[in-house]
Amino acid sequence: MIRLIAAIDLKRGIATNKGIPWKLPTDVHYFREKTKDYVILMGTNMYNEKTRPFRDRTNVVVTHLVGPLRDGFSAVNSLKEFFEKYGNQDLWIVGGANLFSQTINLADELYLTQIKADFNCTKFFPLYEDKFVLKSRSQPQIENGIGFCFDVWVKRKNAPLN
Repeated sequence: MIRLIAAIDLKRGIATNKGIPWKLPTDVHYFREKTKDYVILMGTNMYNEKTRPFRDRTNVVVTHLVGPLRDGFSAVNSLKEFFEKYGNQDLWIVGGANLFSQTINLADELYLTQIKADFNCTKFFPLYEDKFVLKSRSQPQIENGIGFCFDVWVKRKNAPLN
């Protein structure tokens, strides 16, 4: 099973050039609980933003960086290599935008925190509504003055591949 997990604003924004523009501890907790004990894949930019790996996960970075990564991170040079090494396990793709775009067609499920505001993001989650159908939605919540809910989307049967 391949899952993508992200928090997105009203325009599918996931970050600005300065990082994630919202502070939602409940979303952080949700991310930790969903991905705990699994293999997670991130891109180089997300790796560069992290000071340490996510605990209780196998942290894999798809990168062309030369040399070893910081302790707690493993490198793969391509998605093909990642799936060859880890494809027999449940996998979580955790970002960023470029990696989401490259893997959206491979995903079985999307775990999306729907943020009810526009944060003028510069990095975006790919279009998904034509490929996935809403399976569940949590009750609306408000934290730090920001409304949000947790959605789970599943791949449509006969979903378009592009």
